[in-house]
Amino acid sequence: MVGEPNDARPEPSDRPVGAGGNDPRSSGGDPRPGGYDPRSAGGPGETLAGAPGQSTGGAPGQQPGVPGQPAAAPWEAPAASGAPPAPAASAGAGAAPGWAGTGAPPPPAAPPGYGPPPGYGPPGYGPPPGYGAQPPAPPRGDANPAQAAMIGLLNLSCLGLGYVLLRNWIGAAVCWLATAVLLVMALPADVDGVPLGLLAGYGVFLLLAAADGARRGLRATLRIGDSFRRLALPLALVLLAVPAGGSLAYGAARDEAKEQALLERLAAADELVKSADGLAFDKAEPIYRKALADYQDLGTGHAGSRAGKLVPARLDAYYATVSGPYEKKEYCAAIAPLKHLRELPGTFDKDLLGARPAKTDEPLAHSLYECGTAALGVQTANPPASESLNALHDTFPQSVHTTRVEPAVRAAIKTRATALTGGAAPCDTTEELRALRSSLDNMTDPALAGAAKEAAAAVQKGHFSCGTFQFRSKEFGDAGKTMTEYAKDYPNSPQTAHARSIAIAAEIAEEEPEAGKSLPPAEVPGGGRMVMVVSNDGPGSVELLYTGPMTGKVTLKACGTCTKYSSLIPRGGKVKACTGPSSKYPKATLLLPAGNYHFLQKRAATGTSTAGDTKSSKAKIESGYSYTNCLYVTSLY
Repeated sequence: MVGEPNDARPEPSDRPVGAGGNDPRSSGGDPRPGGYDPRSAGGPGETLAGAPGQSTGGAPGQQPGVPGQPAAAPWEAPAASGAPPAPAASAGAGAAPGWAGTGAPPPPAAPPGYGPPPGYGPPGYGPPPGYGAQPPAPPRGDANPAQAAMIGLLNLSCLGLGYVLLRNWIGAAVCWLATAVLLVMALPADVDGVPLGLLAGYGVFLLLAAADGARRGLRATLRIGDSFRRLALPLALVLLAVPAGGSLAYGAARDEAKEQALLERLAAADELVKSADGLAFDKAEPIYRKALADYQDLGTGHAGSRAGKLVPARLDAYYATVSGPYEKKEYCAAIAPLKHLRELPGTFDKDLLGARPAKTDEPLAHSLYECGTAALGVQTANPPASESLNALHDTFPQSVHTTRVEPAVRAAIKTRATALTGGAAPCDTTEELRALRSSLDNMTDPALAGAAKEAAAAVQKGHFSCGTFQFRSKEFGDAGKTMTEYAKDYPNSPQTAHARSIAIAAEIAEEEPEAGKSLPPAEVPGGGRMVMVVSNDGPGSVELLYTGPMTGKVTLKACGTCTKYSSLIPRGGKVKACTGPSSKYPKATLLLPAGNYHFLQKRAATGTSTAGDTKSSKAKIESGYSYTNCLYVTSLY
């Protein structure tokens, strides 16, 4: 239709042909329209050659030679001779620019490369300028450094916004992908943070993206309005806060993660202290040491953290927990923990500990005193009294508790010595005194020398009291041993002779309990003495023990020619011992006060007798008489 653009290429029948009627596409044909002067061909604004006799001048835009008509556009065919001129297409009717046709569709633009071959036709002959050429590339704008900086800064925002303005979607997508990878690797923030290599790589990537965006944006034509253009550069600067703010936020999150990790370490150390509470200290100490290592690291290496600031309070709690036995008045159990607390400055940061170790001096001195004095006289005490009291004297020589040791020791000795007289268990008390004396012998405090002598005297007294108690309790075997040991340990004691008498009487009483009705007298009675001659008419030596108003023993040598007597004698018969010459038998003479006596003969072993053969007998010694006693051995053989 007239006035509408027609982009279709006309068929050969629709194309205007020249005067010769040749198709322009055919070889050798003249592609020019009729009346076209190739020498007058030119660009817009040039005039075309008119018909012969017509002037080429005219009003601008009119066809030459036709007044009032616009000049024919290049490649426009003139109207046929004698035909009325066609009206020009009205403005806005869609006709091709410069086309002044008469209603026929305008010729289409020649395709690239279409037209006569080079050199065809006379000089100057050819298609109009631009016919069949490639459309020119859009012209590059002038360099715009501010725009380049804006694009580069927008790319530095980690969001690829510079590429978005350039409509470089691939670059923008790469930026988004890189940022997403970083976020996946970095979040949630932890103590270790993002690997340094990843951060360095991402930083290099942002710089490269910024440089590339600036290069691309230097001469690019952006499809943005002037108002947005004025705001873009300030917005790019503002958007730089995105990576900066992200870094700060991530740093804060990582710092918080570190704080939480340190708080977890602190809580774990607290749990270690709680788990060791109540255990024996030798088992608890390794656990305590592990907790202390965490406290020290937190308090020194992370002093500014929330966990580090809580360490002093934790140390107060640690001291309270470890010294718990002292608060419970378990003084012996408190010694090792308190020593541990007092000696911590050797292995723990002194600035963190402050004055805490010094505060353990009084509890430790008190515990050493209480534990040491409580162990006086206890053989099974652990630690022994000497260990605790020596530690008190050596560690705290000026302590008030050190001055209390001597009075406490003397009081312990006196209490036990008093208990020996009429006490219910003098033997047990004596053992306590022995343990106490042993402790004093091992003590280094010279002030305790006098107390040590008192303890030794109390032990001697207790030893004798124990023997007499055993004798009265009919424990004759134990009494004999106790008194024999006493006589051996204290040969110069005034009680030694009495101890021997008790030991002899106890030995006789083991065979003849009646002999142990009462203790032998401590003093030999006065008055007259009766003679008793004792002869040995048997093989082997013999020991004769006697007790009564007087207690003692004699030993008779063996009779070399004496033999055993047969116990198989007729009814009413008697053994006729010691009937040979008097000089034949070994003899011993006893001078005995009058009274009832118990005898025990203990014969030594020979070829015909066994060691330990014993025989008991008793006799009454009356004043004014002399007595003989023949010791012999009977046998069934």
